[in-house]
Amino acid sequence: MTQLIKRIEKKLGTRIINRDHVPFSLTEAGMIYYKYLENISYNDQQLERELAPFTQPNKEIIKLGILESLGIFLLPKLLPAFLQKNPNVEIQLFENSPRQNETNLLNGDIDCYIGQTPETISHNLDYSVKDGEQYYIVIPQTSSYFQPGRFILTSDALDLKEILQAPMVLSASESAIRHQVNGLFQKFHIKPNIVLESKSIITATELALKGIGLTISSASILTRMKQTPINLLPINENLIYINFFIATRKNKKISPMLKELIDSFNKLNLKSSI
Repeated sequence: MTQLIKRIEKKLGTRIINRDHVPFSLTEAGMIYYKYLENISYNDQQLERELAPFTQPNKEIIKLGILESLGIFLLPKLLPAFLQKNPNVEIQLFENSPRQNETNLLNGDIDCYIGQTPETISHNLDYSVKDGEQYYIVIPQTSSYFQPGRFILTSDALDLKEILQAPMVLSASESAIRHQVNGLFQKFHIKPNIVLESKSIITATELALKGIGLTISSASILTRMKQTPINLLPINENLIYINFFIATRKNKKISPMLKELIDSFNKLNLKSSI
């Protein structure tokens, strides 16, 4: 290893390991070289993915776009049984924001896109919709609205309009959940008091549980949180509700395997309960 590092340093013309102190560390030049190697590895992986249709002609590649936080809940329900039944299919995941997933699908960079709130997607996409789950306002024990000894409150236990004006931790504006939450604020003519935003609804929920503020989250997210004294205020499904969908480009021929993936999605039971 020492000889290899010395050969690299001789080739680069500079030291990449700081040997003056134990434990050894990378020099500034070493950090640059390390990032260079990381980029090579990433580019090799990307090249391998893009060449897969040619290097593995007997396999069908399905490029699937999804939001990461949604994938945590949904993909374990969908993919294991599908891949076991179809061993000649390879799924390539593209975990991006809803807007980016939609753009990628319209541009032909992915084959399908799984998301929520189908009301917002492009008219140039075909999609199948599945009933989803209810939203809850998460009230930590540090909040003045917290009711000790209770967990899931009745929907009329607190004034919703008043609760929505409390300090909030919310997902970022580009998220599908935030789009719906903004619509909820508009229905009540409320300017939200946002103390913190996160690209991840999971992070926003965890921060709310720690008392940063209230948040609006779903059953599938909340069932993964550690047990802690909180109240959950259910929001009327007529005001806000999650519907999941799988979308493809309109007027584009769908392969038999992609159709089977869509059929598998349509057979899922995606309703979560707490």
